[in-house]
Amino acid sequence: MNAIISASELADALRSDRPPVLLDVRWQLSTAAAKGEPFDGRSAYAAGHIPGAVFVDLDRELASAPGPRGRHPLPDLEVFGAAMRRAGVSAGTPVVAYDGGIGWAAARAWWLLRWTGHPDVRVLDGGLPVWEGPLETAAPEPAEGDFVPEPGASGVLDADGAAALARSGVLLDARAGERYRGEVEPIDPVGGHIPGALSAPASDTVDADGRFRPAAELRVRFGELGVTPDAPVGVYCGSGVSAAHEVLALEVAGIPAALYVGSWSEWSSDPARPVAVGPDPQ
Repeated sequence: MNAIISASELADALRSDRPPVLLDVRWQLSTAAAKGEPFDGRSAYAAGHIPGAVFVDLDRELASAPGPRGRHPLPDLEVFGAAMRRAGVSAGTPVVAYDGGIGWAAARAWWLLRWTGHPDVRVLDGGLPVWEGPLETAAPEPAEGDFVPEPGASGVLDADGAAALARSGVLLDARAGERYRGEVEPIDPVGGHIPGALSAPASDTVDADGRFRPAAELRVRFGELGVTPDAPVGVYCGSGVSAAHEVLALEVAGIPAALYVGSWSEWSSDPARPVAVGPDPQ
């Protein structure tokens, strides 16, 4: 099953006998919290959302509190499960997640649901900006779902696993190139990248409208980075959000990949871990 859905396909699905549960996961990375008001996804949701969608808070429901494991560590599964059930998610119901268009937050919801065992979840390709149907401001009250998250045995990396994969397989860094090279670092204590990781900005996987590039084009892009059918692949970013979007892009291309959830925010918090700078992976 395709991991993404177009706006027209979503409109058809919502009119069907088995409409999907809709998750509105609008969120933005704020690199300058002290320089103005941070983005408020809940207010954006209240101003207008796809009819039937339930707001999901990435910072509180798709992640635990920031700490030694990074800015967006794995959520407490009880909190995550309760949020999904509140939204009406059941094991047998399809789910579609969307955000404001960049795709990162919706991909985080997609990855968590997939990793914890949901068999039918997709992301609206292009997010809310591509939706041409009506919007509503009233918050729905869906029937309680029955989804109970059960984490998979694979698909997730810790710091040691990411370091090992950089040597034995392909570890992709989904951040902007200048952060990978260590030229700038607006958030974390030190710039640079995990030694052996390859620069693969998540922004390169989408077109100017925020939609994913065709699967064949993505396969070529990842192939140029050394991704082969027999090579294990992992992805990290700053805190495990844009990396989830790159894992989704790899899924669109037919390539399974693991996510280092702690990502650079966890890696760089330990001064004992090595840091590489510049364009050379090592």
